Amino acid sequence: MLQRIKEDIQAVKERDPAARNSLEVFFLYSGLHAIWYHRLSHTLYCRRWFGAARFVSQWARFWTGIEIHPGAEIGRGVFIDHGAGVVIGETAVVGNFCTIYQGATLGGTGKDTGKRHPTLGNHVLVGCGAKILGPFTVGDNSKIAANAVVLQEVPPNCTAVGVPAAVVRRDGKKVDGSVHTPDMDVIHMPDPVNRKMEMLLLRMEQLEQKIAKLERKNYYEHGNL
Repeated sequence: MLQRIKEDIQAVKERDPAARNSLEVFFLYSGLHAIWYHRLSHTLYCRRWFGAARFVSQWARFWTGIEIHPGAEIGRGVFIDHGAGVVIGETAVVGNFCTIYQGATLGGTGKDTGKRHPTLGNHVLVGCGAKILGPFTVGDNSKIAANAVVLQEVPPNCTAVGVPAAVVRRDGKKVDGSVHTPDMDVIHMPDPVNRKMEMLLLRMEQLEQKIAKLERKNYYEHGNL
């Protein structure tokens, strides 16, 4: 138990430049407290003490603003940064060393039974306000942009952006058919609306070139009408 706590604190210090020391992280990081409460509630849930498990999870929600269902599976070294408004559903699985920012949801669509919530691989980053909805997998080392709405599987080592989300980078390279986007971080994220506008302008330019070509062909074949 002590080793797990040390590992949790170290995960925060490695990923949050605002974390000054271990005592600050231990006493003041609500995302870390939510993870610790969840371990207790999940243990109770696995023993089928469902009422007690929900009591602990609701207590944690009251104090941290983070709602994790007792049935969710949370891996090692998971960091919930800021955390307010984060919701993780009953059948969600979060892999090791993932980072989840405020307002993110690992939820369902209401159409599935059994496994209803997403599975995150290891080292996945979920941006603030992102919604991952459905019983599919987000692969290892992938990144979900802020406010993206993910409704289908994301392969490993990818960046998904937009509403609905589309993969714009894979293995560090731009995906064919998408506009250029830099390596994603939580500050310099591509604007999905701007991306769509760039694609629209590109398409308009292509159509104008085709029209101009047809007009020239018509001129030479039939004369200037």
